[in-house]
Amino acid sequence: MNHSGGTLPAIRQTQLLNAPIAKVWDAVATSEGIAAWFMPNTFEPVLDSEFVLKAGPFGDSPCKVTELDPPRRLSFTWGKDWTLTFELAEKDGKTEFTLIHDGWDPDKVTEFGETHALVRERMSQGWGGIGTKLAALVEG
Repeated sequence: MNHSGGTLPAIRQTQLLNAPIAKVWDAVATSEGIAAWFMPNTFEPVLDSEFVLKAGPFGDSPCKVTELDPPRRLSFTWGKDWTLTFELAEKDGKTEFTLIHDGWDPDKVTEFGETHALVRERMSQGWGGIGTKLAALVEG
């Protein structure tokens, strides 16, 4: 194992959505909205509230809201190591949406016994498809 002591970079994905910021915020910061493009959940837009993301075969992941700044920024912890942040910015009637998935550590494994490096590679691919679903939801 090559232990450089470094961390793996956050996955950062930015897309321009042809929808007003309020509509995108509703899609990324309400339980129903998140369920429509990401996964079922018990999310409530309340600072420090705890909720779960229901990851199907992987079970329920405990989460906690750590930042809430409507309609610009939402951040929450996911599982034991990760943080998900949604950043929104208005651009001429459209919305620039940035998803940041952070907390990767080359020395750690997930609750399911897989290395962060392996899961990060898969998630990096997966977020692309999830972003397409989000776009279809808010632009439709």
